[in-house]
Amino acid sequence: MSYLNFDKTLLMNLDKSLSKEMIRTNRAGAYNSTTLIDCNTRKYHGQLVIPIPQIDDSNHVLLSSLDETVIQHDAEFNLGIHKYEGNNFSPNGHKYIRQFDCEVISRTVYRVGGVILSKERMLVSFEPRVLFKYTVLEAHSPTTLRFKPFLAFRNVNELTHENDRADTSFIEIKQGISMCMYENYPSLFMQFSKKNNYTHNPHWNKNIEYYKEQERGYEYKEDLMVPGFFEMPVKKGETLIFSAGISETSPRSLTKLWDDELKRRNHRVDMFSSLKNSAQQFYKREGERTYLLAGYTWFTARARDQFVALPGCTLAIDRMDYFDAIIRTSIDELILFMGGSKEGIKLQNIDDPDVLLWFIWVIQQYAGATSLEKAAERFEEIVTTIIAFIRKQNHPNLFLHNNGLLYVNGKEKPATWMNAVENGKPITPRTGYVVEINSLWYNALKFSSELTRITGAEHAADMLDYQAEITRQAFVETFWNGTYLYDFVDDNDSNWEVRPNMILAVALPYSPLDKAKQKSVLDITTKELLTPKGLRSLSPKSGSYRPIYIGGMLERNRNYHNGPAWPFTFGAFAIAYLKIYKQSGKSFIERMLIGFEAEMTELCVGTIPELFDGNPPYKGHGGMSFAMSVSQILSVLDYLKKPENK
Repeated sequence: MSYLNFDKTLLMNLDKSLSKEMIRTNRAGAYNSTTLIDCNTRKYHGQLVIPIPQIDDSNHVLLSSLDETVIQHDAEFNLGIHKYEGNNFSPNGHKYIRQFDCEVISRTVYRVGGVILSKERMLVSFEPRVLFKYTVLEAHSPTTLRFKPFLAFRNVNELTHENDRADTSFIEIKQGISMCMYENYPSLFMQFSKKNNYTHNPHWNKNIEYYKEQERGYEYKEDLMVPGFFEMPVKKGETLIFSAGISETSPRSLTKLWDDELKRRNHRVDMFSSLKNSAQQFYKREGERTYLLAGYTWFTARARDQFVALPGCTLAIDRMDYFDAIIRTSIDELILFMGGSKEGIKLQNIDDPDVLLWFIWVIQQYAGATSLEKAAERFEEIVTTIIAFIRKQNHPNLFLHNNGLLYVNGKEKPATWMNAVENGKPITPRTGYVVEINSLWYNALKFSSELTRITGAEHAADMLDYQAEITRQAFVETFWNGTYLYDFVDDNDSNWEVRPNMILAVALPYSPLDKAKQKSVLDITTKELLTPKGLRSLSPKSGSYRPIYIGGMLERNRNYHNGPAWPFTFGAFAIAYLKIYKQSGKSFIERMLIGFEAEMTELCVGTIPELFDGNPPYKGHGGMSFAMSVSQILSVLDYLKKPENK
């Protein structure tokens, strides 16, 4: 049995199967995502979802669903399923599912009377095209397959409804059709590897519901265009492939295309291989540029997320090629930003105060994976440029004070990763001297000194060390409250809330704290914040603790950073724990990882979501697959594998 395998008992139980999703990407922005039983529950779900730059910066759902029908002895058995008003599901195709697994690619096996049908799917790498492969494993009498596409042609953030603007005409192409419902959209080409009969009968399938949107307080009903259906006879042992893309293909080439793509796929046999697969799904190539998406299904490339996630999503899985490609793009855009340009920058929120410091941390991780000498050779110039940029007070919201600490204004606009807003203002207004920003600053100064010394610039390195020592002393005087670290300090206002941000002061390679203070910070973090899914964003002892991520947008924003557990914080916690307890702490961290392994078969199979409720049973929420979450667990797994940590 495969690592990611689900039997009919679970799949036929809608309460369980509808909560489990899957996602596949093409590393160029397109994706395929739905539930394990192919019932869409989000407006972001779809069989082919692609970016369309000529319209906007969002993704667009072209092919929402593809319903299959098995016909024998004039009896029709529809394998599709959609939700309608009153918690009604039709046509209940899930009752025919016998198995779903996704060890390599997703595979669903249906049984209808004497017919056993296998359905597999995958996206073509770097091309907006989805392929479905159907294999008739058993068929004891004449059998016909019917395929009915459900078309959306809309932005993932919107829903479509019956309208008279939709162009329902089609163009016949080789073994299929093409359609383009609206102006500015590309045509959708739907073709089969087998000759078929197409019957054009355009109509709107109305009032399909997406309950995940209903839970979030959004519009949740949609009408989808069904242009007609394809039919073809099949027999036992026969295989056919369906292709949907924005360009025509040769039906004769589909089998080879499938086989070639299959060779690229890796087996997911444990948590590490599953997360390695997931990490590579965040890669996005745009011409000569390469980015790391923050997550799926609604995220773009965001600077902080990209840098926090980059080492785990590349170095920890031996993808130096993608590390190099993403770093090249990052440096180009950072140079534009530091030069005062806003043009040519696609990396969102590049001006956030901590972004430059996280970039230096990335280079530090590269040095650890290769060598300090190699890091100095490649990156000493950009690192020292960033340090100088900050010291010269050129950053719009990062101010170096005489005490050596960095000050940020987070009152009007969020300045840190705790960035939820209400009426345009930060819900968690972390402002002034912020603990993780100054931890990163001290670490950056010390690492920059290392790189500079390697190049022979001893005096410059000494000056950086001198600056770092001033920062270290001020850090302790400003943040240490006798037991742990203030979350932020602004004038005489010291924030006592116990939050996970202080763990960075322990976990970073260069800590401004002595060992006793490091252990004290780790102890309170373990006691008040640690869960099996990461660190809570706020201690339960706080009067502001709101651990359950539920409700409409406003309620969820208020809860977002005030109690839910964030998996990405476990990376820093694990490193800090092993730093303090060394080999004796290894078994504890390994036990904690069991909580993440359990997620491989939960919200989105084979990956880790954005956040979890802060209280049991720690239900997953937010982005179904989140780069910072995936990367930090991969980094911990990689760290534990290294010879010195075994």
